[in-house]
Amino acid sequence: MKNLLVIICTICLISCGSSKTLRTSNKVIKGDWTLTDIAYSEKGTYNVTLLNDASKVCFENSTWKFIPNNNTGMYTINGATCAAGDRNFIFTINEVDEATGLYNFLLKPTDMKGKSVTNQGFKLKLTALSESAMQWQQTVAVDGSPFVISMNFSKN
Repeated sequence: MKNLLVIICTICLISCGSSKTLRTSNKVIKGDWTLTDIAYSEKGTYNVTLLNDASKVCFENSTWKFIPNNNTGMYTINGATCAAGDRNFIFTINEVDEATGLYNFLLKPTDMKGKSVTNQGFKLKLTALSESAMQWQQTVAVDGSPFVISMNFSKN
């Protein structure tokens, strides 16, 4: 009976733990990144406010820091026409399909103490992640059609 209980507890712990791929992703994302490029799926000029914060111009070349052991981070916007400064956030990476390597990424802006003022988060797809590059995609609707915003990062 005691052995059966140990086996059941072991199975529960293994099944509840994150996958090796997800743990590797958390390790790779750790550190400092630069948002180098933002692209749209459709040609044209769009007035997009990203993460309910700033324009594409303000976000390009912003610096990002990810601390996966407590799922926190910070990004810094600079620019003469931008509301410059540090922004804090919490994030989670949820595995969608280990075979394709696609993940859901949830980013929620917070104050310096890690508290969300609006309790609003942004669901993104983490479509690429390597030791040197990362890509997020967010799909929104424009005139009833899907519109994809791609955000490309390089590791510092």
